[in-house]
Amino acid sequence: MEDERLVSSAMNIIISAGDARLYITEALNAISEGNYKLATDKLKQAQEKMTEAHAIQTEVIQGEARGEEISYSLLFTHAQDTLMTINSELNLAKQLYKVFESFEKRIAKLEKGE
Repeated sequence: MEDERLVSSAMNIIISAGDARLYITEALNAISEGNYKLATDKLKQAQEKMTEAHAIQTEVIQGEARGEEISYSLLFTHAQDTLMTINSELNLAKQLYKVFESFEKRIAKLEKGE
C-alpha cells in the first residue's frame, strides 16, 4: 500500500471516529436532560461512524493479509488507538443510557406510588 493511501486511510479513520465522539457527547448530554429519544438517535449516528472507521481499518489490515506491503505508520497507529478509545466510549455511553433509563423508569413508578 502506498504511503499516501495509508495516510488517507488513517485520516479517514480519525475523522469518522472523531465524528462518533461528537455524537457520543451529544447523546450523553441528551441523557443528562432525560431526552432518551435524542440520545438513541445520537448513539445510532455514533455507531454508524464507528462502523465506517472500522471498515477502513479492516480494509488496510486485509490488504496486508493479502500480501500488500504496508510500512509502519505512526499516524495509522494513532488512528487505530483513536478508533479503539472511542469504541470504548461508545460502549460506556450505551451502558450509561441503560442505567439512567432504568433509574428514570423506577423513579416514575415511585412517583406514581407503584
